[in-house]
Amino acid sequence: MNMPASTVDGLDRASFDQNKAYVAQEERGKSFFDDGREIELLHFVYGHPSIEEIRGSPANVLKAIDEYGRTRKYLMNVGDDKGRIVADLVAEVKPQVMVELGGYVGYSALLFGDAVRNAGGKRYFSLERNPEFAAVIMSLVDLAGLSDVVKVVVGSSAESIKRLHAQGSLEHIDLMFLDHYKPAYTTDLKLCEHLRLVTPGTVLAADNVIKPGNPPYLEYVRSSVEEKRQAVTSEKSNGVDVSSAFGRSADMYKAREGEENLSTEVKGNPNLVYESKLVNSFEPTGVPDGVEITRCVAVAE
Repeated sequence: MNMPASTVDGLDRASFDQNKAYVAQEERGKSFFDDGREIELLHFVYGHPSIEEIRGSPANVLKAIDEYGRTRKYLMNVGDDKGRIVADLVAEVKPQVMVELGGYVGYSALLFGDAVRNAGGKRYFSLERNPEFAAVIMSLVDLAGLSDVVKVVVGSSAESIKRLHAQGSLEHIDLMFLDHYKPAYTTDLKLCEHLRLVTPGTVLAADNVIKPGNPPYLEYVRSSVEEKRQAVTSEKSNGVDVSSAFGRSADMYKAREGEENLSTEVKGNPNLVYESKLVNSFEPTGVPDGVEITRCVAVAE
C-alpha cells in the first residue's frame, strides 16, 4: 500500500515539555558524538549518588542517562518522546526477537530491551559498529540487569546481520528499530528481505526520518510493489548519494568510522507489501522529528 507522506505540519513545538529537554546539539563544525562524552556518561552513571537504586533498574539507568543529557552534554538518543512510540509498539507486537541497528550508548537497548522482556520476548539484538560505544552499551545493560535479553553485536550492520543469520542465531525479525548510519537504512532492509528475515508480520520503526531525514528509505517503504518491481527491472541503483541526501551526520560518521560498505548489490524482495505511516514526535532537545512505522502485511503474487 502506498501511504501518503506525512509532514510536521501542525506539530506544535510548545507541546514539548521543555523541562525535560536535552542540551542543544552542538553547532555545525563541532562534534556532537564520539568526542569522549560517551565514556564521560559512563563515569557519570556509575558515580551517581543514587547508584544503588540505579542497579538492576532499566528505568533508573535511563533516568541517569537523561539527566546527563539535560545537564551536561547532548546525546543522540531516541529520547523519551520517540522512545515511547516504539515502546508502545513493542507492547502491541510482542516480538520474540527484536533487532536494533545502531545502539550508540544503549538508551534504546535499555528501553526497548526491557519492553521486549516485559512482553514475553526472548532476544533483543543491539548492532553497533563502534566498539567503544558497544562497550558502553554492554556496561549499562549489565548495570540494568538486562543481559539475559539484550545481546550486543559489534561490527557493521550488514556484516553482523549476515553473520547472525549464517550462525542460525537470527532466523526471523519480528520488530526492527533502525537508528544507525542513515544511508544504510534502505540497503540493510533490502538485505533482511533477501535473507527472508523480514516477512509478513514484521514491523519496522525508523528513527530520524525528519531530522536529518531519510528520503531514500521513505520512498522505498512507501512505494507500491509495482513501483519496486519497476525499479529492479530498470536496474535502478540501490545505493544513495550520501553527500547530497544526508549531509553533516554522514560526514561525521565517515570521518570517525571510515567508509561504510553498503550492500548495494542486494535488491531485496520487491514483492513484499508494506503499509507505512509517519508518527510525528520530538528529538530529546525538543526539535521536531518522527518515527516511520512500517508493517509488512503480505507477499504479492
